[in-house]
Amino acid sequence: MSQFNLQGKVAIITGSSKGIGKAIAEEMVANGGRVVISSRKQEPCDAVATTINAEHGDGAAIAVAANISSKEDLQNLVDKARDAFGRVDVLVCNAATNPHFGPMATISDDQFRKILDNNIVSNHWLIQMVLPEMKARKEGSVIIISSIAGLRGTVDLGAYAISKAADMQLVRNLAHEHGDDNIRVNCIAPGLIRTDMARALWENPETEKHVTATTPLHRIGEPSEIAGTAVYLASSASTYMTGQVLVVDGGSTI
Repeated sequence: MSQFNLQGKVAIITGSSKGIGKAIAEEMVANGGRVVISSRKQEPCDAVATTINAEHGDGAAIAVAANISSKEDLQNLVDKARDAFGRVDVLVCNAATNPHFGPMATISDDQFRKILDNNIVSNHWLIQMVLPEMKARKEGSVIIISSIAGLRGTVDLGAYAISKAADMQLVRNLAHEHGDDNIRVNCIAPGLIRTDMARALWENPETEKHVTATTPLHRIGEPSEIAGTAVYLASSASTYMTGQVLVVDGGSTI
């Protein structure tokens, strides 16, 4: 059996009705896993789950809407995953928020708090909800989708970058805390990817020109190009990797 085979594994993936989260869900199922599709609204989640089940058979995916700002919604997400599949082996914290684009001087207090709550605190909540069963089985993988914004300074994404840097530290802390229980915690830091959330960047001709000019691959990334890295971190191929940040950016940070 391939090290990348996810047969018998169940993954919760937040923000998976589109973009990177959707691509990760599709690739995990293609590699034998079962997935819980989640985003704020039920209808888009249902659409993705229906498509996956039509291709891979009923039971490959379920859909559970959850607002990551609500602790109750997140607990319901975990409970529904267990009700449907009996377990959670992999957690992918992909959903994030960025309501402000511009210098730090122009961000409101409410916007700043929303970014920190949704991009850091909600991940902490959700991880704590799945850890007990992972500890009981002495096995589990937690993946946070961070960003290369957390690795360098920025003039337009300050609070978002702070939250993504904090996610990197969160995985380092949790890797230390839970290594004895064989629970691995890692980050993926994408570069500029063609998603709705990054639309303000890649739809701006000047921004895209600058990014592609300074990226060795001379293009922006696609959501599917992050999915394989998530499968790696979810699978037995990465059993000796924890506390790490895997940068997938076409080389732009070099």
